[in-house]
Amino acid sequence: MKTFHKFATLTLMIIAVSAYGFSQKAPAKTTPLNLVRGIVGPVGSNTSWSGYSALSQISGGGVIPIASSSTVFYLGFTAGATADINNLVLYTTARRGLTITAVTPVKLGGVSNPSINLASTAVCPVQPLSVNNPCIVRLDPVTLSLSALNDYYLVVYFTANDPNNSAIGATQPSFGQSSLNGWFINGDESRLTAGQSIPSGNNGAPPDFLMYVMNQ
Repeated sequence: MKTFHKFATLTLMIIAVSAYGFSQKAPAKTTPLNLVRGIVGPVGSNTSWSGYSALSQISGGGVIPIASSSTVFYLGFTAGATADINNLVLYTTARRGLTITAVTPVKLGGVSNPSINLASTAVCPVQPLSVNNPCIVRLDPVTLSLSALNDYYLVVYFTANDPNNSAIGATQPSFGQSSLNGWFINGDESRLTAGQSIPSGNNGAPPDFLMYVMNQ
């Protein structure tokens, strides 16, 4: 009788534990979400970037109200074997303002001056690169929550006098169906400081390189 009691008690405990386990919901997976409307439709190619800064504006007016403590930028390449980036940075301004209020380093692989091996299938799985098959490179997450009260400017400066950069191509949207704007300037615009102004350019044009801005 004593043995049976132990067995019955153990059985009841197993059933109770199993029922508890099944009653617990699995942790919800975080879904990748756009923080702004990214590039829509086909892309063209803008080549030869040695010594140029590509500036992309993320307007506060286009920020989707999604709670996220991090921001991830995705760059698109349409040609080239190696992209030698001298510096990556994100400037913050007040909404519709041009005065820089914050400077945030942006990195790839833990550094702000990466060389991207576009010829590697580990980086760009489908070769060769083209407008029909752009390579999308995900930069490291930035600990930053985008706000509708600010505008943001991603700057990618490509090393000057670099034959690798003369051969790379940037994605350039064929249709302007995006809240992203962009322009480019010959020279290094990636080392401005708070209090300085965003350099002017052909603002209102589709961005070069920047394809998506996401929460992960």
